[in-house]
Amino acid sequence: MALKQHKDERVRYEQQVDNSRQYVLPFIEETHPIKPGTNVLEIGCGEGGVLVPFMDKGAHCVGVDLNELRIDYANNFYKNEVAAGKIKFLYKNVYDADFLGMYKGFFDVIILKDVIEHIPEQEKFVPYLKNLLKPDGQVFFGFPPWYMPFGGHQQLCEHKLGMMPWYHILPKSLYRGLLKMIGESDGVIRELSEIHDTRISIERFERIIKSSGLKTVNKQHYLINPIYKYKFGLQPRKQLGIISAIPFLRNFVTTCVYYTVGM
Repeated sequence: MALKQHKDERVRYEQQVDNSRQYVLPFIEETHPIKPGTNVLEIGCGEGGVLVPFMDKGAHCVGVDLNELRIDYANNFYKNEVAAGKIKFLYKNVYDADFLGMYKGFFDVIILKDVIEHIPEQEKFVPYLKNLLKPDGQVFFGFPPWYMPFGGHQQLCEHKLGMMPWYHILPKSLYRGLLKMIGESDGVIRELSEIHDTRISIERFERIIKSSGLKTVNKQHYLINPIYKYKFGLQPRKQLGIISAIPFLRNFVTTCVYYTVGM
């Protein structure tokens, strides 16, 4: 069955805030301190909870998302802060000419939390981000590697069988057939199929970063994803260094990776 946060925007928002404050912000600050006047962009911001700890430190925050309803929720949650000019939420595609015209070379930090695995043409998208960065800016990526037990986001399924581990790596036609057989809705099947198309492994991600002319400045792999504290009551646990060093195999037993990259 789908988890509570997939149906309740307030729960999802509160989890975003706490996870960002305890894990995302501290990780970013290891290489890029956040202070008043820092310009922060979150792509795929949803309800905007990830940005709260950055705003609390005086950063100027902008959130964009292609889901208009979630932008509406964000603007509702942040009515006073939006009115005061502390934060801005836009239903906008970052490829749009007017967005680039407004924010070219503007941001110190760009955040993509559980987003890159949803974006098509990642080889085009990642280098495009350099247009929005200041010369010394950094991009944060946090995502579940495709081959990890639930890398297909099958926790979105309504049927318990749909939440089985690893079956998402089957060929797409077989995967879709199994989802249909257990009675998943067309909407769930469509969303999971899109993730199957845009799947990304640790190795592929690192190749894209390198080919984009970016360099990794910090990284952390997790055996237990920090967000699982809220989803499943599991305490976050960093991956063993020896496992993180083994290409391909590490994808199957690493539920989340954090990276910051820069020019």
